[in-house]
Amino acid sequence: MLRFLTAGESHGKAILAILEGIPAGLKIEEKEINRELIRRQKGFGRGKRMQIERDRVIILSGLRKGISLGTPIGLLIENRDFSIEKLPPRFCPRPGHADLAGVLKYGFKDVRDVLERASARETAIRVAVGAVCKIFLKEFGISIRSKILSIGGENKISLIKEKIKEAREKKDTLGGIFEVIAKGVPPGLGSYVHWDRRLDTRLAQVIISIPGVKAVEFGLGFGYAQKFGSEVHDAIYYNKIKGYFRKTNNAGGLEGGLSNGEDIVIRACMKPISTLGNPLDSVNILTKKKAKADIERSDICAVESAGVIAENNVAYVIVDAFLEKFGSDNLFQIKVSFKNYLKSIRKI
Repeated sequence: MLRFLTAGESHGKAILAILEGIPAGLKIEEKEINRELIRRQKGFGRGKRMQIERDRVIILSGLRKGISLGTPIGLLIENRDFSIEKLPPRFCPRPGHADLAGVLKYGFKDVRDVLERASARETAIRVAVGAVCKIFLKEFGISIRSKILSIGGENKISLIKEKIKEAREKKDTLGGIFEVIAKGVPPGLGSYVHWDRRLDTRLAQVIISIPGVKAVEFGLGFGYAQKFGSEVHDAIYYNKIKGYFRKTNNAGGLEGGLSNGEDIVIRACMKPISTLGNPLDSVNILTKKKAKADIERSDICAVESAGVIAENNVAYVIVDAFLEKFGSDNLFQIKVSFKNYLKSIRKI
């Protein structure tokens, strides 16, 4: 069973994770994890926090001589901006953020007690977790990438940059749509037997868990609603060289809760970021009087970053399903099981 837990606040000393279930025998290098962390920090429209932080992982446990032991892997990212005890309280929740709902849930008198953990800063350590999973998937020829499809309704890079510049000048923010594609995923990961073991269920959960993501679709997604079944379902073919294959991939590599051997294609919509330079109306939770929402240091647009976060979350889910199917003790045994499975399905 693969699982992880994160801890830490946006301006706390560090953010950390414990990743349990990575099999023994996997070579893991910090530089490969750091490569993903650097990618997360990039993107036109990112804020000043990304100029302060230099996200680099420290592997605390679970390895000996760079090889996984099968024991929990401890991951740590230190925050340069460690100022949580010095930062002023906040009393005017931001529309679109967890601020007000969090205050009501826990009975806080200071919105900062919510926003420090609700911050997207937590996703940095999730990227580190996913980067370990990407290293595992590489052993089996599985790769995951993302790209921006549109931001603020624009889909050309030059127009996107102009749109973000416009938002910055207006002290506003922008969202957009990104796509994640996982290649090389074998058929049969996931399950049709129970709802919570469906691969699409698990993938949807991790994508929608990314702060700001409000919608997710697989393959043709909402496009299914506009067409006849005969126009959208992916016909099945067979030959001795390819085995079973499709000429289309409207299903996005997922049928009945299982991977079907085609590329897994996921698209998600990220809303504009909640912190606005020209804040919307809010209410002071102490005085109950009308006020403008608080302003925290934030990005103008983080869609590219969200795509990187999504890649690494997807990697985690695919590894979890992969280990369910092929075993989870050590890399060598998993490779044997995987190879035998591929041989067996060629005979079906």
